[in-house]
Amino acid sequence: MAGRRGAGAATLIAVLVVLGWLVVGGIAGPYSGKLGEVATNDNASFLPAEAEATRAQDLAGRFVERQSTPALVVYERSSGVTDADKQRATADAARFAQVPGVIGPLPPPIPSQDGQALQVVVPIDDADGEEIGRVVDELRRIAGGDRDGLTVDVAGPAGLLADLIEVFGAIDGPLLLVTLVVVLVILLIVYRSPVLWIFPLLAAGLSYALAAVFVYYLAKHDVIQLNGQAQGILTVLVFGAGTDYALLLIARYREELHRHERPWDAMKTAWRGAAPAIIASGATVIVSLLCLLLSSLNSNRALGPVSAVGIAATLLVMLTFLPALLLLGGRWAFWPRRPRVDQADPQTEHGIWSRVARFVARHARPVWLATAAGLALLTLGLTQLGVTTLGQSDLFTERTDSVAGQEVIARHYPAGTGSPATIFTNQQTAQEVARVAQGVRGVAAVRPVTDQRTGPPEENAPPKVVDGKVQLEATLADPPDSDGAEQAIRDLRAAVHRVAGADAVVGGFTAINVDTSAASTRDRNVIIPVVLLVIAVILALLLRALLAPVLLIATVLLSFLATLGLCALIFRYAFDFPGVDASFPLFAFVFLVALGIDYNIFLMSRVREESVKRGTRGGVLVGLAVTGGVITSAGIVLAATFSALAVLPLVVLVELGVAVAVGVLLDTIVVRSLLVPALSYDIGPKIWWPSRLSRTARTETEAGHAG
Repeated sequence: MAGRRGAGAATLIAVLVVLGWLVVGGIAGPYSGKLGEVATNDNASFLPAEAEATRAQDLAGRFVERQSTPALVVYERSSGVTDADKQRATADAARFAQVPGVIGPLPPPIPSQDGQALQVVVPIDDADGEEIGRVVDELRRIAGGDRDGLTVDVAGPAGLLADLIEVFGAIDGPLLLVTLVVVLVILLIVYRSPVLWIFPLLAAGLSYALAAVFVYYLAKHDVIQLNGQAQGILTVLVFGAGTDYALLLIARYREELHRHERPWDAMKTAWRGAAPAIIASGATVIVSLLCLLLSSLNSNRALGPVSAVGIAATLLVMLTFLPALLLLGGRWAFWPRRPRVDQADPQTEHGIWSRVARFVARHARPVWLATAAGLALLTLGLTQLGVTTLGQSDLFTERTDSVAGQEVIARHYPAGTGSPATIFTNQQTAQEVARVAQGVRGVAAVRPVTDQRTGPPEENAPPKVVDGKVQLEATLADPPDSDGAEQAIRDLRAAVHRVAGADAVVGGFTAINVDTSAASTRDRNVIIPVVLLVIAVILALLLRALLAPVLLIATVLLSFLATLGLCALIFRYAFDFPGVDASFPLFAFVFLVALGIDYNIFLMSRVREESVKRGTRGGVLVGLAVTGGVITSAGIVLAATFSALAVLPLVVLVELGVAVAVGVLLDTIVVRSLLVPALSYDIGPKIWWPSRLSRTARTETEAGHAG
């Protein structure tokens, strides 16, 4: 009687929990489609305050009534522009000036020296923020398409920003849809049940909605800065990690249903067994992501808390809403393969992984030596990685209008036209700074900014002076996003900084890229050691040992380097990418190490639990057997969800998605299935050093399982 009352109370609690969460989901749901409203994608605003390009940007604000981002409308006719072409460009310029957000009046079209192109510079008010994309769309509508052999493209920084905004606009729709479909298909394959897949997918969707509410309001009130990159990663991270946690809990629940008659008792035992590993896993990811707050780049600092909020929301939902759903579903949720109470040994449910465990037991040392050597061999691919700042033409996986326009500019003008480097110096040294700047290799022309507003620039117009400062514009010979232009900026800075009393500061589009790359290098050197230390502490607390955490981190680091090596070969020879962005190694490290260590946490926490009862080597074999299937499924889910980033035509996100997918599969199939179990089995009880478990005598059990 008491048992029935207890079961009834448990059912009532589960119903209330589910209903409560469904109400929360109904309120939070709309916010998942509103994140784009509070996202910003202005690269300059991501720079640290102390960067030279940031200081230059602050100085630039004094020289203009309104700061602007230029769009460059270029017209090209390979046989030479005609009078009709010039009339069309002039008429277009007059219409451009009437577009809200454009700062007029506009200068006349600039002909190229070879007579094959015209260029109209259209400054767009920076105060419009992401409305720049709307302004560029209107410019493209006015300019129209190619006509009678005359091509028309809108390029420049504003054109690039508009194309990026369009790419990130696909996050709320196509990326979310692809992620949902991927997770659904894999869950159907894993569970082979018409019912069970609904539970983890519903819980993951609720997690994303809950995370979206917090991220929306934090971004709206400027507590964090959300950008398109962070928004895309949030989507795949929540669904991938959430499904992983769900798979682990469901697998343990199913296991316990073989031992307990009442689902409530099975869920209590399953929750107590799985929750510590899930919490430790989530905490590892959260703390690792929060280490990005140490970054000097605002874009990295945005990604850290955004993703951490997503994981925290996922943990909360998966440890409350999902257990209540499963409890209400009982054994029927697993139909047609409902688990029966048969007191079966856990290993009997996992035939293939029991065979893998026996193989590891018979060949432990050769297995871990061979897998470690194989991973080490893959690290040789690192020589092909090519860390660089991706140029505009390399930024997208498809040819955009801004890329086509930049190629036209490079063919007919000094490639840096429209995106000059800006030099700010004291009035007394302006002429000397201009002379020195003109002598720098890669600088095509230097001229002062004057008070002249309309017409072609006058030859000897006096420079505009603001607070004793003069602004010079240096047109670069190479495209503004090229390696040549970046080297020119470095040389230019070195040259003008040597002018005594100049207090020269160099900024502009290319300078932003240079400072971003330098900040990325600094962030890698600072954040990676901190993340490793944090993970080591969490593992030591979870496993109550020191040797095991060191070995686990070493295996994950080896897996990370092997992943980068393999990805370098894939990017170069399969995708024909020119290299990886400077931010890629840090992002890849944080996600691969934080997520990769998850699977070792799932495995080793169960190994330790079984080691207390069976001895270390016996615990290794049982832990591998019972977690093998669920961890492999979880790895496939996470790899597949990150692969969904490939639907966005942005090289940086495609590379990150491929790297996480490859790395997670290496971790689940090689590191967690073979390397870690074989190494742990070979070392034996000493792996728990210095805890008491490392000194516990289990000679008979150890010997029995070794045989």
